[in-house]
Formats: sequence, structure tokens, C-alpha cells
Amino acid sequence: MNLYKKLVSDDKYITLETTPPKLPTFNGVLEKLEESEAYKYVDGFSTTDSPLSKMKYNSIVAAFKLQQKFNLPAMATMSMRDRNKIALQGDLLGANDLDVVNILALTGDPAKMSDQPNTKAVLEGNSTLLLQMIRNFNNGIDYSGREFKIEPKKITAFAVSNSYAKSFTTIEKKIYTKVKNCASGIVTQPVYDIDIAKILIDIQQNVAREFDDNRNKFKIVLGFFPITNLKTAQFLQSHVPGIYVPDIWVEKLIKAHNISDEEEYKVGLELSRTLFKDLLKLHPKIHIMTANKFEIVKELFN
Repeated sequence: MNLYKKLVSDDKYITLETTPPKLPTFNGVLEKLEESEAYKYVDGFSTTDSPLSKMKYNSIVAAFKLQQKFNLPAMATMSMRDRNKIALQGDLLGANDLDVVNILALTGDPAKMSDQPNTKAVLEGNSTLLLQMIRNFNNGIDYSGREFKIEPKKITAFAVSNSYAKSFTTIEKKIYTKVKNCASGIVTQPVYDIDIAKILIDIQQNVAREFDDNRNKFKIVLGFFPITNLKTAQFLQSHVPGIYVPDIWVEKLIKAHNISDEEEYKVGLELSRTLFKDLLKLHPKIHIMTANKFEIVKELFN
């Protein structure tokens, strides 16, 4: 189940992030997706890999279960923080056998944030190293250059990017490096401003012109996290680098917050829905993040 054809086409491409729980089962997430009917609005899913260094259910197995349940492709996140070259390639082989062939390469959050005592990071390299491994797999060899007796299925590699910086040249350089190493999709941090989305699309065009092979088909996938309360807006605006939340959003949510919780949710949802639909018109390649509050997906589209 490969996302590549849908990603590089001119068609709408919508994926939905899921976060596996700290439980020995993924069934609760599957049930929430089914009850919310969110799966009906998307072309595929992603699974996170122990975000904030908090121990969670395995992302590759979660992706496999999503594909089995909904017959839609799933992108498994793999963090460099927790694996060396041996483990990374072993996981890629296992994922390949399960037909989990969409991989999101991350460096990973610092191990010092972990909920497990005395946790140490592995970090033999950043996410570029994993992209290089995937590139080798797609050429039928491992990272050492040895040929596989059975060639792996083709893997579509994804990477991430900030959505905002004082100098967008920095973002463009990092995206170029990831595309050079064959990332087909670059998933950005959440976008809350249409003008910033336009800058990111310009970056996509600039980087694509640097290549004369299939790498010029890569796509920016705009991250989108609906904001439905003042607390979230202020946290993202003040504490999360690489994201820009317009002051007008915060001002409107402050006003609504002072009226009632219901008004706060209503105003936040309307701001989010309006921007989401504008982004769809501009660039219909979007990755939705909801912190597993999947019921909001239907509200964005309606």
C-alpha cells in the first residue's frame, strides 16, 4: 500500500496522524477512528513513534493494523533516537514484509524528555541517515552496499520540516538536503497562515528545479492541527519553535474564552475550518494532526 502515486498526482491527498497508546493493544485507536468515521475523509494515515520520548506501542505494527482494518495505506514514523543502523534496517525489513512501505524519517525528540529512567539516545545520525538507508533498500542493497537475495518492495520516504522561520532560506536548505536523499514527501509543522503556505509552496518549486529525475516530483505536505481553545493557541505561539500562529487567532480566542467554553470551541473550529478549506484550494496536500481527537476531522470537512 504505497502513497507515492497519490502524493505526486494532482489529486487531493489527505493523511491523518494517529498516536499509538502506552498499552499492549492498538484496538482502542482503531475503534475511535471507526466511530468518528474520520477514515472516510482521508487517503491514508501516519503513526507516531514514541513522541516526546514517551514509551508507546510500536509504530510499524500500528501502521500494519491500520492498513488491515481500513484498507488504506499508513506511514510509519521511525525515530533515529532509539535505533542504530542494525536495528533501523531490521525494522525496515520487517515493515517491508508487512507491506508497511511508507516511512517517515525523524531524528526524534531528546531522550532526556523520556518517561523511562536513565534513558539514553542511540543517534548514530539524524534523519538523513535513515533516508540514505531507504534509498539503498530501493536499489536492492543494504547500507553497507551488500545486495539482498530478495529485493525489498519499494519504500516511499517522508521527512519533516518546520513551517516557519525568520529566514525561510534555512528551511529551503534543509528540505533540499532531504529531497536530495530521496524524500518524496516533506511534512511540515502545522500551518496557520495562508501566506506562509504560499512561501512553502514556492520552496517546493525552487527545490524541485534543482533535480532532473523523479526527485523533482516531491511534494510539500502542509501540516494542519486544528486549534479549538486559547490554551493551545498560546502554547503553540509562545513555546513551539518552527510554528507561526497569527496574533488575530489568539485575540479572537481570548474574546471567546471570556464568554464561554462553547464559544471558545466554536470560534476556534471556525478559524481552523476556514483556513483548512483555503489550504485545500491552494495546495490539496495536507497532513491532519488531532492528538487522536478524530471526531474533529468530519467537522473540518463539513
